[in-house]
Amino acid sequence: MIAAILQARMSSTRLPGKVLAPVLGQPMLARQIERLARARRLDRLVVATSIDPGDDPLAAVCAEIGTACFRGSLDDVLDRFHGALAGTGATHAVRLTADCPLTDPALIDALVEFHVAGGYDYASNCVRPTFPDGLDAEILRVDVLERAWRDARDPVDREHVTQYVVKRPELFRIGGLENDEDLSALRWTVDEPADLEFVRAVYAELYPADPAFGWRDVLALVRRRPEIAALNQGFRRNAGLERSAPAAARTSEGGEPPRV
Repeated sequence: MIAAILQARMSSTRLPGKVLAPVLGQPMLARQIERLARARRLDRLVVATSIDPGDDPLAAVCAEIGTACFRGSLDDVLDRFHGALAGTGATHAVRLTADCPLTDPALIDALVEFHVAGGYDYASNCVRPTFPDGLDAEILRVDVLERAWRDARDPVDREHVTQYVVKRPELFRIGGLENDEDLSALRWTVDEPADLEFVRAVYAELYPADPAFGWRDVLALVRRRPEIAALNQGFRRNAGLERSAPAAARTSEGGEPPRV
């Protein structure tokens, strides 16, 4: 049983309310959930948001589109993630963030298969980043997540769900799924207004002809239309994690996406 937990909040410091920003007439969160529904290896999806009143609109959108939503701590994201898993019966948990509306379900499926076949405690496609920023996904065994939830004391490890595991390769078997070509310099996540402009341009170009467009279609588009790729150049990958824990960011070689 594999559950995906999609972390989402309205109180982003750089682009408040971004997860509900409209993309082709639908909230960005709904667009990402639409894509995740195509993943064959995910048995359940839960949006994990906070009990902060500012996240009420986000919970309302989840109710409107029929997606399970768990509400927990705003700042102890590890506890929120753990609570979202409770009662799912999952043996493995996929961690995703709601600022990645170009998430590719086929890539998530490939990561799940890589993780299970390798017998890893934790695996991701950003241990050594080679995919575009915005395709990040992580998976770990639920018993490993339980250990992190029980033992983590560092505030950074409570804010960034998988850091307790990622920083301890001597304790956990960690696997990294890598692309044949290093595309880590490409930015497809949404943290800044320019990122949202980029995502809207990609959807406008690709979605009408093929709502199930994949990451390779996006790659072909930005190579064919470099002016689209130029919309959000110049931002650093994982800036949120670096601000909260520069030492942890160096240890994890890019580690995980910023908190959402």
